[in-house]
Amino acid sequence: MGKLKNTGLVGLGVIAGVAVSLQFSAMAQKQVEPVLPLEELRQLADVFGLIKSDYVERVEDKKLLTEAIAGMVASLDPHSAYLDKKAYAELREGSQGKFVGLGIEIGMSEDGYIKIVAPIEDSPAYRAGIKAGDLITRLDTTPVKGMSLDDSVKKMRGEPGSKVTLTIARKDEPQPLVFTIAREEIHQKSVKAKIVEPGYAWLRVAQFQEPTLDDMAAKIIELYRQDPHLKGLVLDLRNDPGGVLQGAIGVSAAFLPKDAAIVSTNGQLPDSKQVFYGRAEYYALRSEADALAKLPDAVKHVPMVVLVNTGSASASEIVAGALQDYKRATIIGTQTFGKGSVQTIRQLTADTAVKLTTARYYTPKGRSIQAKGISPDLLVDENADGDGMNSLRTREADLEKHLSNDRDKEAAKDSRDELEEQLRVVAMEKKRKPLEYGSKDDFQLGQALNHLKGLPVQLAKVETAVVQVGATKKAPTKK
Repeated sequence: MGKLKNTGLVGLGVIAGVAVSLQFSAMAQKQVEPVLPLEELRQLADVFGLIKSDYVERVEDKKLLTEAIAGMVASLDPHSAYLDKKAYAELREGSQGKFVGLGIEIGMSEDGYIKIVAPIEDSPAYRAGIKAGDLITRLDTTPVKGMSLDDSVKKMRGEPGSKVTLTIARKDEPQPLVFTIAREEIHQKSVKAKIVEPGYAWLRVAQFQEPTLDDMAAKIIELYRQDPHLKGLVLDLRNDPGGVLQGAIGVSAAFLPKDAAIVSTNGQLPDSKQVFYGRAEYYALRSEADALAKLPDAVKHVPMVVLVNTGSASASEIVAGALQDYKRATIIGTQTFGKGSVQTIRQLTADTAVKLTTARYYTPKGRSIQAKGISPDLLVDENADGDGMNSLRTREADLEKHLSNDRDKEAAKDSRDELEEQLRVVAMEKKRKPLEYGSKDDFQLGQALNHLKGLPVQLAKVETAVVQVGATKKAPTKK
């Protein structure tokens, strides 16, 4: 593979998907085997002693032991991690839909800078005049070129009221722009909705947080208030990195028959061998009230399309997989990320924890999502002329030490040198204005609406250019 893909041009960035089962529980879930590997433990003690006695500088015991724990957990797979005080607090804040920062969604640019995907409405960054497409070149005095997204996020987060200076490169501005912005607590809304044209609605879930189900229910009720006779609904899960499992169960349950099986899990622990159903006991988080109880009956039957792409991961793949298995919706877009493993939070102390992969996810028909993802029913590129930067994104199967798919053989990696194609895509995308999901320029949304209306849908270039919905199925023709 070419170098560009490995650097994660657009990547999942700061929102690499995790569907966390919110079990902030004690470690004593399973009895540890009584026989310990004494020889290896002696080696660990020997190395610890060597570092203490021979290393060039003095190293604190706590740092050595903490890093040993972090390394041990991180060696398992890309999603298991030791959470120190700061990381643990950030995970909990993120699941609640709030954090202290500037209020921007970011990704990597093709030049190695931090790209503003979008400022969050009414956030400090939004009020300061930060725009989608801006490139951050410095954070305070630190150049960001080559800096990881995680490190850049850490620099932009902090205490409420503290300030950070962003140096911005903006297209058509000859000189860099400098913004000094005070951090605030950001309350991120994960659900958007609107009537895109008479009879057709767009419902976007950007991330599965604790408030997501309540927010989605409120948006659906409002959509039906505006148009009680909706003829089609597009559920947009593109670039949705996942989040809390209960949110995925609830969103699926909103559109499926009562008590339908949504997802199952399997792992070592008895508690990891479960089937989750579309009942309030499986998805209620914020209150005892059932958030779905007041939804109109029509939402169970309205024709649906689910939009997905390479950035759709974890919880969003659970929803897409469930709606696909029950043939409740047509899945349109591109192959999803393939993050089909369960991370459970095991608390160690009052403010530290381990995020540990404990199971794999399976769709209602028993398909394993891990390292494979959800294949769309209709493969549609992001743009009329190709899939753009999505084609360069890293997926779960590209991650080192990723958990294998236990039910389907993973596709062999394409070993061709793709550097020339990647450079071509990057050059093309530099000329394209940032895509706003749900806008009139949203090509995939347009194709979803065409499908709901029974009109031709323009498929990805690897398949027949145009397919007439309802036509006799036949093998796609390559162009």
